[in-house]
Amino acid sequence: MTRISRVGVVATLTLVVLSALALRVGTASAGKLVGISWVAFLAMALAAPFGARSDDDSAGTLVWGYGLAAGAMVTSAAVFLVPQAIGQHPQWGGFGIAFGLLAGFASHSIGHRLSHLDLPMDRTVAELTAHAFSAGAIIGIIYGNMPALGPLLGLAIVSHKGPAGYAAARRLANAGRDPSVLLLPATGVGIGAIVTSLIALPATGSTRGIVFGFAAGVFLHVAMDFLPRCEIGSEIHGLLSVSGDAHALLDRLRLHAVASTSMGGLAVLFAWLVIA
Repeated sequence: MTRISRVGVVATLTLVVLSALALRVGTASAGKLVGISWVAFLAMALAAPFGARSDDDSAGTLVWGYGLAAGAMVTSAAVFLVPQAIGQHPQWGGFGIAFGLLAGFASHSIGHRLSHLDLPMDRTVAELTAHAFSAGAIIGIIYGNMPALGPLLGLAIVSHKGPAGYAAARRLANAGRDPSVLLLPATGVGIGAIVTSLIALPATGSTRGIVFGFAAGVFLHVAMDFLPRCEIGSEIHGLLSVSGDAHALLDRLRLHAVASTSMGGLAVLFAWLVIA
């Protein structure tokens, strides 16, 4: 990367200022939110240069990156958010989970329309930025209203930032565009989380049930969207540097996909056992 995106630099400085303010205010969840924010930032910012310089077959790398992240996210949402939502209110918590899953599908489907618009930035960057800010907003509301919640959930949720940054930087570099603009979506989680952590939810079980359930549903959808799909026409297939029939290689990558998602889920289990 020969130059640094100005909008990326401004976003990074904004995250620095907000992090300092959050730590100075010293709320119960400030330290955890700042830590999660910077893990998300570093995961994407450090993975992007590797993706930009990669010119070899990286299909296996993405399968493992996406698989580990997706497995960790599914497990964390199911273990840390779903019980909280149902515990607040069984029915409203269930409705929240359903609405979150449907909202995730809707945003993914409608987001495809960005490819048909004349945007001032790359479509991939626009989608990643919108996703990062929305995910950060949900993380901020959750931790702001559940200060006792440990950092493991947030860290698992942002674990996909690394492989997402790697893949996006590779696409940008191949298109002759500046990958440093990914600093903008890299800061999105932190900026969104720190700002929305100030929102106090009503203490009613129904409200908290639907909010926590909605968060669980959204993150479950995001995790399922990152499950590595080794199919003809998929992103993984597009990265294969083979000619002719790729079915045999895709079949082998499917085994890697199963192994990586399983290991991602087990990693959360072992981390929880150690912390507990």
